[in-house]
Amino acid sequence: MWAYNETFYQIYPIGFCGAPTHNDGVTAHRILKVGEWAEYLEKLGIGSIILNPIFESDNHGYDTRDFLKIDCRLGTNEDFKEVCQTLHKHNVKIMLDGVFNHVGRGFWAFKDVQEKKWDSPYKDWFIINFDGNSGYNDGFWYEGWEGHFELVKLNLQNPVVVDYLLDCVKTWIEEFDIDGLRLDVAYSLDHNFMKRLRRFCEEIKPGFALIGEVLFGDYNLIVNDEMLHSCTNYECYKGIYSSLNSMNLFEIAHSLNRQFGPEQWCIYRGKHLMTFVDNHDVTRIASILTNKNHLPLAYGILFGMPGIPCIYYGSEWGEEGVKAPDNDYALRPCFDEPKPNELTRFISELIAVRRESDALCSGSYRNVVITNHQLIFERKSENERVLVAINASDAEYTASNGELQGKYVDLLTDGSTQDPETEEITLNGQLTMAPYSVRYLKAV
Repeated sequence: MWAYNETFYQIYPIGFCGAPTHNDGVTAHRILKVGEWAEYLEKLGIGSIILNPIFESDNHGYDTRDFLKIDCRLGTNEDFKEVCQTLHKHNVKIMLDGVFNHVGRGFWAFKDVQEKKWDSPYKDWFIINFDGNSGYNDGFWYEGWEGHFELVKLNLQNPVVVDYLLDCVKTWIEEFDIDGLRLDVAYSLDHNFMKRLRRFCEEIKPGFALIGEVLFGDYNLIVNDEMLHSCTNYECYKGIYSSLNSMNLFEIAHSLNRQFGPEQWCIYRGKHLMTFVDNHDVTRIASILTNKNHLPLAYGILFGMPGIPCIYYGSEWGEEGVKAPDNDYALRPCFDEPKPNELTRFISELIAVRRESDALCSGSYRNVVITNHQLIFERKSENERVLVAINASDAEYTASNGELQGKYVDLLTDGSTQDPETEEITLNGQLTMAPYSVRYLKAV
């Protein structure tokens, strides 16, 4: 699967493009801005973007009105077609947000039910009780997503609804040549629907990637050969920032070993989960870390650990943003142009190193040294062994361990510890790490 070796870049288009938060009905060609960033994304090393909702909606995109029409605030289908062609020319694939669990109250089939009630041919597209009433006084009760009645739950056990959604996906593939889908609230989706979606997409476009949004529970239930290729790894998302803030790297080491370690009971070994340090729903990593010196270290862990790394737009140059109650727009700003800096350069280096490393993309995981402030773990494939070393302390640290033996090449730096002739580092049971440092050491 192509996605396993790539780094993703997530954009929330309504915010990124500076569109109004409520649909004003005015067509503006804002989506073209995504294409204008294609060269920057290629230079950064991005293999695919994930675009949060782009289809016609009532407000934030997750309240869809029409799955076949680009939101007028973003432009037209022709505009988006042009964007996709530009991205592909710059070797960037496209993953769209598949919002299949619910629609907005402005969705055309739901409006038909509002008008015709039980005489509507679409009444079974939703979970409706005509003996009740809704908070909007529709004259009938319907199920909303997790109590949000502006989000009308689709009946995915109705084969007509499934056929309709699959037809929409087919249109997206044929019209825009997309390469995959992020499945919104995948933890709520009907399992048979996801199985059918997997088979359907694979037949139309072999290698089409499906990545689910999952906040909790057993990821194996939906990440398997029948359903999704990957899902969001929220456990390790929390572990990365929490470990650094509490200066207790045992936490992330425990999570990574629990998920991917060598023991028989490890639960996700061999799986490629989507890893991240922030996204459109959570406070940005630069705002959540109490020590700004830890920012590069968070990305050092992200690109060294098992999984598919995903960067949220703007965070690669350290943009801040705090999640506020009932207002996510602080997290979803508009940037006129990229603002690359030293952090961006470092992340670009991490992306390039990971892409070329079989061990970092798909190798096994094993903890080697763990202290409160330091972590060294091993990634290993059949033909490559890489040590990932993190020092979160403000002081130099020398790790002592019998496994720190042999000759290595530092994939990230040409530091003074390397022999200038061979560019190799010789370890004799010890590894010295500078304050606030990340090292990726490849065994020779």
